[in-house]
Amino acid sequence: MKKIGVLTSGGDAPGMNAAIRAVVRYGIYAGMEVMGIERGYQGLLDGDFIPLDMRSVSNIIQRGGTMLRTARCVDFKTAEGQQRGIEQLKAHGIEGLIVIGGDGSFMGAKALSEKGFPSIGIPGTIDNDLAYTDYTLGFDTACNTILDAINKLRDTMQSHERVSIIEVMGRHCGDLALYAGIGGGAEVIIVPEHPLTVDEICDRLQTSKKRGKNSGIVVLAEGAGHADDYAKAIAEKTGLSVRSAVLGHLQRGGSPSMKDRYLGTSMGVYAVQLLSKGIGNRVVGIHDNKIYDMDIVEACSMKHKFDLELYNMAGVVAR
Repeated sequence: MKKIGVLTSGGDAPGMNAAIRAVVRYGIYAGMEVMGIERGYQGLLDGDFIPLDMRSVSNIIQRGGTMLRTARCVDFKTAEGQQRGIEQLKAHGIEGLIVIGGDGSFMGAKALSEKGFPSIGIPGTIDNDLAYTDYTLGFDTACNTILDAINKLRDTMQSHERVSIIEVMGRHCGDLALYAGIGGGAEVIIVPEHPLTVDEICDRLQTSKKRGKNSGIVVLAEGAGHADDYAKAIAEKTGLSVRSAVLGHLQRGGSPSMKDRYLGTSMGVYAVQLLSKGIGNRVVGIHDNKIYDMDIVEACSMKHKFDLELYNMAGVVAR
């Protein structure tokens, strides 16, 4: 291939810029032209194409978000929209496309692949909800952002002898809550894959209090409920002083961690290597600390498995 495109789609994630930088620089090294497509699939349909060179991606590896920006696109979910996208790509001389995003973005890349246009997916989502890869871009940074919030809230909870319910992202996948909760020593972790009743949560907090703990941290994935509701219910049942905190989009921003910079760079290079060999219709991931690729249709059909063993371990060490 002589000319490839790259876009970011869906929610932004730290590490996306590292991946864009690697795609551009390795693509040029491999003798390709690289076109950036702004605002995801919407920009693809609107013709928002920009040529990228070595200097275009200078000083971005340490930045969060995505220099190409991102947007949702309902039209691209239709067969007509997908065909328009292919026509735009061909009109700009692009022979292969790299899509950086989550499961929804991968469905778009899958559709292009099924219509005969070579596409490669790079997993960019803080939720870590793509089953074929051990980690997604942005997950590590988001966990560290949550961990920083836990550390700060624990200080004030201990000072006032209170319990804090910290609501984090994760509508269907509780990995952010689980990993950050373990790192922050949370007394209770609530995830959509393993819901707890209010009585179970109260029992755990009261048991901690009997053991001498006068404060507590509860990490709640948004898919398992709302922090305000839990705070009110727990306070009414136990008499504990409970406060809620919703971290929201703070979790998406910030300078990417070393791990996310490494993953973005390694996955970006690997994706270009696939296209340079004429290979499309794949997704790039990491498994057992090795960068690898998988058929995009197979990867999109896999269901994420919650690590119940890790969750149970977290409950034991939190006592």
